[in-house]
Amino acid sequence: MVIHGGLYIITGEEFSRGRSYTEVIQACISGGATAVQLREKHWPASWLVEAGRKLRRITQEAGVLFIVNDRVDVAMAVEADGVHIGQQDIPLELVRKIVGPHMVVGVSAGTPEEARAAEKDGASYIGVGPVFPTQTKKDARSPRGLRLLEEIRRATSLPIYAIGGIQIHNVASVIQAGADGAAVISAVVGADDVTGAVRAFVTEIQRAKNQQPQEE
Repeated sequence: MVIHGGLYIITGEEFSRGRSYTEVIQACISGGATAVQLREKHWPASWLVEAGRKLRRITQEAGVLFIVNDRVDVAMAVEADGVHIGQQDIPLELVRKIVGPHMVVGVSAGTPEEARAAEKDGASYIGVGPVFPTQTKKDARSPRGLRLLEEIRRATSLPIYAIGGIQIHNVASVIQAGADGAAVISAVVGADDVTGAVRAFVTEIQRAKNQQPQEE
């Protein structure tokens, strides 16, 4: 599946204000989200599989990329488009052996060296962050700012999603720094109007891309 960038939604039950994950994700897709990641760290495997099957159906009907965080087994069981792994998860080269050459595999990278290694070992895209301070991920590294994005953009030709503290007022800056898209949780999942929040992000991302100088 081709990765186009845009707005990448990560689920977060604790931010959903009592709304079901299916309701939230359907609203995100209606607003123009291009990718969805199932990320519920404390759910047992049976819950993840149940949720994954529902989200697989919703995203497949809409033509939206569907990724499972960390759990290669769950991603394969629900026939997701891909899996996203961090530096402390199963090594990418082993993930590739398990899932084969066609499944999307995203990799979190916090340095240009990690990004280069991920591209060499077969990653499909890179997640970079946290760019800005965030309360969403308790074990996140210290915010690295836009300079890291610029450095990683120079280090890899893979699509890049920026993550961490991204809000409507700063999303354009991550695109201008080299990201192809932005990954968000609370700024959308916790919004009063989820669909409206997504539309606003999509508009800002596209505006920032349109303002970038064209390569010669």
